[in-house]
Order: sequence, then structure tokens, then C-alpha cells
Amino acid sequence: MTSVRAAVPDRPAPGALLELAVAAAREAAVLVAHGRESAGDQVSTKSSPVDVVTAVDAASEELLVHRLLDARPEDGVLGEEGAARKGTSGVRWIVDPIDGTVNFLYDIPAYAVSVAAEVDGVVRAGAVLNVATGELFTATSGGGAWLEAPGRPVRRLAVGTPPSLDRAMVATGFGYGVEQRRAQGAVVAELVTRVRDIRRFGSAALDLCAVAAGRVDAYYELDLNPWDHAAGALVAAEAGADVTGLDGAPVGEPMVIAVAPSVAGPFRAMVSELHR
Repeated sequence: MTSVRAAVPDRPAPGALLELAVAAAREAAVLVAHGRESAGDQVSTKSSPVDVVTAVDAASEELLVHRLLDARPEDGVLGEEGAARKGTSGVRWIVDPIDGTVNFLYDIPAYAVSVAAEVDGVVRAGAVLNVATGELFTATSGGGAWLEAPGRPVRRLAVGTPPSLDRAMVATGFGYGVEQRRAQGAVVAELVTRVRDIRRFGSAALDLCAVAAGRVDAYYELDLNPWDHAAGALVAAEAGADVTGLDGAPVGEPMVIAVAPSVAGPFRAMVSELHR
């Protein structure tokens, strides 16, 4: 008896997926930038009073989904504001229409459109565009991580090389629940005595890109969603960062850790100790 296997469609090259991700991110960034002045007009909350969402978030996600699926109608999609579709192509787009919505609301220049392409469950291309500054961080699996900034030549990204943990600049973020923040604050109070300093930018995607660019040496945060880290984690990894979850678990379970290899072991051990 001859067995018949269903044909597996050819998967697109990461570069082609990145090209579409960048085009969609740029279109959404224009929408987000135009909506900045009226950002406070339609604001609601999600998981807590400090977890905000604006009408611009929803409009940006709608634009992204339309742009991506118009180009590749068989793909799946997952978005922060509710977009969810399985697709049949093996490709799924993971989008964050505005990562750093509170920054967007307050006009703090660190909010980004994040677009990642996952192929058969693995992120292969990602773009993170800081709407306020125009900086575009991109990566493809095996192709390195790159930064395109207005008025500057495109450059390949590489993580920093801090000689020791006490020389490492660390970024982090906080959850939205009061008790969770209390516990996270206690961890930071101890951690800040063991490293060079702490930074809190307010956008997980841009935090991960900051590791890639050597602007910080490590980043950790609990309870992120795929749209928070999908593109940024690839950028960090392709720039040479060690990207894992807590205690070596997969990324996001229940934490995302991205750290320069020169201090990766001590940093992961410290974070694990402080979160017990």
C-alpha cells in the first residue's frame, strides 16, 4: 500500500517576509504619528486602570492586518488588540500596533510598531520601528540585526561586552497589577545594588532592541505576550544576545531575558535568585 503525504508548500524566504514587515510597519507608523495629537481623546483600559489602550492602537492594528493579509491572504495573524487568525500557509504575523502606549499617550519618544513573521512556529523576520524617532530595527534568522536611522548610515548591530555584572546597564519593565508591581519593585531595589544602573523605557520591543544596539547590556521582564517580544527578541538574538526565559526555559516562560554573553551566566543566576 502506498502512503500519500500532503504536499508541504514552499515557505517564503525570511528576507521577503522582512520586506513586507517593514512596509507594513512604515504605513502603520504614519497613522500612529498622525494620531499622536489626539491620542488622549479616546482612551480605555484593559487589565487595570494603568493598562491603557487608545483608538489609535486599534486603527494601527487594523491597518497592519489588512496590509499583511492583503499581500499574503493564506497567512495567520496574532495582534495585541484582538486580531487572531490561524491561516494555512505556515506563516503567522505577530503584531503590536503600538508597543509603549503609555509613552505614546504622554508623548514620550519611545513607542513602536512591531511586526514579526513566524514560520512553522519560529520567528524568522522582525521589524521594530520607533515612531517618534524614525529608528528602524530589523532582523532575519541568520541574517543579522540592523539599524536604519534618519540621517545615519545603516549599521549592523552587536551587543555590548561588559566585563562584569557590576558594569552592566540593565533595562526592565513592570506589570500592571499592584501586587505584581510591589514584588517587581522589591527585586529592582536589590538588583540596582549589583549592576551599573537600571533603565525603564516603557516598551519591551525597544528594550530588546536597546540590548541589540549596546545601549543596555541586559533586559528582563515578566509576563510578556508574544506581540511584546517576537520581533525584538529576534533583533537581540541576531545581534549576539543570549535570549531565554527564566532558568533556561523558552523565551517568555514566564520571563524574557536578553543579555550580553560576557555577563549572561551571572545575570541569569542573579535574576533567578531574586525572583524565587
